[in-house]
Amino acid sequence: MSKSSRRRFVAGATCPKCQELDTISLYYENNVEKLECVACGYNEAQTDEKVSAVTRESENVIGIFKPH
Repeated sequence: MSKSSRRRFVAGATCPKCQELDTISLYYENNVEKLECVACGYNEAQTDEKVSAVTRESENVIGIFKPH
């Protein structure tokens, strides 16, 4: 597992939950891009573009398994 604690703040970004400015940090965790508001704790994960392109409307992706 690759877990990274290096975070980058997104200048000018507004939190969708608390509407605070410049509180959104971007980081990677287990090869998934995530963002988090340091003010209220709101978080969101970005799905891999390949997974989004393959997923059909009637399906839900539970996880992606990559053999090592």
